[in-house]
Amino acid sequence: MNYRDKTKKVNIGNVTIGGGSPIAIQSMTNTKTDDVSATVSQIHRLESAGCEIIRCTANTEAAARAFSEIKKEISIPLVADIHFDYKLAIMAMEHGADKIRINPGNIGSRDKLQAVVSCAMERNIPIRVGVNSGSLEKPILEKYGRVTPEGLVESALLNVRLIEDMGYDNLVISIKSSDVITCARAHELIAKETDHPLHVGITEAGTVLSGNIKSAVGLGIILYQGIGDTIRVSLTGDPVNEIISAKKILSDLGLRKTGINVISCPTCGRTQIDLISLADKVEQLVADYDLNISVAVMGCVVNGPGEAKEADIGIAGGDGCGLLIRKGEIIRKVPEDELLSTLKFELDHWK
Repeated sequence: MNYRDKTKKVNIGNVTIGGGSPIAIQSMTNTKTDDVSATVSQIHRLESAGCEIIRCTANTEAAARAFSEIKKEISIPLVADIHFDYKLAIMAMEHGADKIRINPGNIGSRDKLQAVVSCAMERNIPIRVGVNSGSLEKPILEKYGRVTPEGLVESALLNVRLIEDMGYDNLVISIKSSDVITCARAHELIAKETDHPLHVGITEAGTVLSGNIKSAVGLGIILYQGIGDTIRVSLTGDPVNEIISAKKILSDLGLRKTGINVISCPTCGRTQIDLISLADKVEQLVADYDLNISVAVMGCVVNGPGEAKEADIGIAGGDGCGLLIRKGEIIRKVPEDELLSTLKFELDHWK
């Protein structure tokens, strides 16, 4: 069942999620939000990489006020990340936030939450109700004895109902855990209980290496089941890496076309060209092309020609040389030191 086809559509600035809309890629800045120049500069880099929704912390009054200046300089929707202080949520919305992310459990009293909801309602600003494994309410933790998928879902639905009871349902839900299986199971459960669009990701996944593996596994499980309307890959480091990874995950699941797909063999003792260096250079080369094709870089004559024929264009290595293969047919033999330039010529003239 493709759950994402049945979720409500929510407009976040100029981006629509839910109801079968394309899965939107998000990230979050790691600059000080009130440093408008640094924040805008980072958002521009993220936009160029393919980020479609950006979130910034509104942890101070200066940060919340900065939203109005940031909005003037960017073209993607701007989301305010709020914790603890309901006044900052209201201030961020007053200064142009296209969506706010809150955990109703740490906003404070019902009156404070109502003030936030009323402000969002007046402006038709979506609220993302965020629950993660580090923010479960004490009664729920006591009920289940630890963080569980069931507890995450129960907490999220309780918080959603709080807002729905206030007459507002322009909502997005996120339930995240740094544990892959807990997170995947929680999404499987909540997808059956709500038609609000889901923001999915493995929270605090880790560094670029370990975080990518964890996110690819977790998001792969969730997205393959038809769950998830917008995603973030949470990595420690430059947030541009999150966008690159998210695009690759969506592409490999067949959920988005994001340029050239490079296929390369792992190499073995049969390899007689410098395939590792060549594959790295090919990956850098193809990043500059807006082509939805596959490129194979293979290392030997055993599997190379066959695998390369399956790609749109391929190079199959031999002894100091390689075969150029296009659309399943061997075109010619090329010296090793001309393989990259030959591939570039083919891409430049691709039809």
